[in-house]
Amino acid sequence: MVKKRKILVPQPKSKFVRVQCPDCNNEQVIFDHASTVVRCIVCGRVLARPTGGKAKIEAKIIKILE
Repeated sequence: MVKKRKILVPQPKSKFVRVQCPDCNNEQVIFDHASTVVRCIVCGRVLARPTGGKAKIEAKIIKILE
């Protein structure tokens, strides 16, 4: 009898992140591999800038969501 091998499914390297705006303390969820500039919904400050891969997050990271 031949054993079946477990097929491993690759996990994504990108995640969603809850950040806090340094100006108005608004919390919002952003994507850590953002391809466009992400701004705060309340005050309009830039929270993340794209770099071609992982975005440069300019806000305080509160929690990494799974």
